[in-house]
Amino acid sequence: MSRSTTRRYLDKAAAAGIDLTAAAGMTDEALEAVLFPPVEEGKRPLPDWAKIDEELRRHKHVTRKLLWLEYKAVHADGFEFSRFKQLLSQWQNASGRGLSMRQVHRAGETVQVDYAGDTVTVVDLGVARQAQIFVACLPCSGLIYAEASWSQGHEDWLTAHVRLFAFLGGVPAKIIPDNLKVGVTHASYYDPVINASYAALIKHYGTAAVPARVRKPKDKPSVEGGVLQVYRWLLAPLRNRQFFALGDLNAALRERLTELNDKPMAPPREGSRRALFEAVEHAALKRLPAEPYVVGEWKIELGVNVDYHVAIERNYYSVPYTLVHKSVDAFLTPTSVQIFHRGQRVATHPRLTGQNHPSTQDAHLAPAHSAMAKRTPDHVRAAAAKIGVTTAEYVERLLTSRDHIEQGVRSCLGILRLAGKYPAATMEAACQRALIAGARSSGYVEELLKSGRPIPEAVSDEGPGHHGNIRGAGYYN
Repeated sequence: MSRSTTRRYLDKAAAAGIDLTAAAGMTDEALEAVLFPPVEEGKRPLPDWAKIDEELRRHKHVTRKLLWLEYKAVHADGFEFSRFKQLLSQWQNASGRGLSMRQVHRAGETVQVDYAGDTVTVVDLGVARQAQIFVACLPCSGLIYAEASWSQGHEDWLTAHVRLFAFLGGVPAKIIPDNLKVGVTHASYYDPVINASYAALIKHYGTAAVPARVRKPKDKPSVEGGVLQVYRWLLAPLRNRQFFALGDLNAALRERLTELNDKPMAPPREGSRRALFEAVEHAALKRLPAEPYVVGEWKIELGVNVDYHVAIERNYYSVPYTLVHKSVDAFLTPTSVQIFHRGQRVATHPRLTGQNHPSTQDAHLAPAHSAMAKRTPDHVRAAAAKIGVTTAEYVERLLTSRDHIEQGVRSCLGILRLAGKYPAATMEAACQRALIAGARSSGYVEELLKSGRPIPEAVSDEGPGHHGNIRGAGYYN
C-alpha cells in the first residue's frame, strides 16, 4: 500500500478511537464498519427498489432510464441517473437478484435451441426475403450449430431439429427450447404443454423437452452466447455478400460454422469446441433412430362426418364407420395422412392434391355400403379374376352382352355368389361349359353346379379329345 493510503487508514482509526490492541480483537467486518461507515445520502427520497426491480422483470421494454425519469418527475431533488443505477445494483445484489448460479453441464445431457434475433436478406426470384437463423449449442462442449430457414414456423422448426441431430450424430437427453408456439402450446414452469408435432418428434428421438421459463434467458445461457458467436463469426463476415438462394446462404454458414467450431477457445479452456465434443460428449449422446423423423403436421380433434370421412385441407379421408360422430387426430406428411383415435392409428391414406377429392377404403365401409360399393364392373372383374381365367372370361361376356351395364353387373354378382359355395376348379369347369354352350346368364352356371352331375370336359381345339369309341392315330400304325 502507498504511504498516503496507510496514513488515511491510521487517521480513520484515530478518529474512531481504535488502536492496535482494539483492532486485533475485532472482526474484519466490524473494523470495516467502524473505519468506513455508510455515507449518509442526506434527505433525498429513496425509490421503492422492489417495485422498480419488479417493473424491470415484468416488462421487457422497460429500461432503468425510463424508471429514473419517472422517479425524477415525482422527486425533482432525487438522485441523478448514475447514482440511481449504483443504488439499484446494490439493492439487487443484497436481495440476491444480481447473482448468477454456476451450472454444471454433463456430457450428452442438454442441447439448447433458439432463433437469432437478426435475419439475413436473401433475394429469392427477385424478391428480397428475410431468412431466420436457427441456433443450437451443447453447453458441455460448447459445440454450435446454425442454419437458415424462411420462417420460424412449424415445418422449419421441426426440420431444423432433424438436421441438428444429424449434425451431432446423436441425441442429447433433453432439449431446452424457448417458448415459441411451434414448440410450446402453453408455457408453464410446472406443466408446460408441448405442441403435438414437436412432442411426436421428441418421442421419435427418445429425448425430452424442458422449456426455459418465460423471459428467462439465463435458463439457456449457452445458446444465448452461441447466438452472439453466430453474429460475430458467421453473420458479420458475410455482411457484404448477396445471396440469391437459401441453399447458398446455408452453404456459406456451414463453411463459417466449421471454422468457428474448430477455432481454439479462449483460455482457460484448451482445444476447440469440435475437439472437446469428439473427446467428451459425442460418445455420451443417445443413438440416432434407424430412420430420421418425417416432418408432418398434427390436426387435433377432427370430427368424423356421417359418411365416416374426415375433412382435411378441403379433401376427405375415410375412417372405420364405427367412428361416426367421434373425434380423431390426423398426422399429415407431404405424402401421407395418418388418422388416430385415442392414440391408435385407424387409417392411412395417400395425401390428396387439389380440392374436394375423397379417399375411401373398402375396409372402412359399413356392411350395407360395402355391398353396394362392390356393384361395379371393375370390382366384379377383379373378383372373377381371383377365381380363374375362365370365370373372368365368362364374367366379361355377361358384362358386355346386356343392354345396360348394371344388368351385366347383377348377373355377374350371381356368379360371384356361387364362388363362396363351390371350389375354384368346379367354378372354372362350369364357366367353361357355359362359354361353349353360348350361355349368357348366371342361372345356366348355377344349374350346372346344383345338378351334382360331373361337368363334361370341353372339346379341345386340337381335336375331339379322349373317348372310348375313338381309335386314335396310333391305330393306323
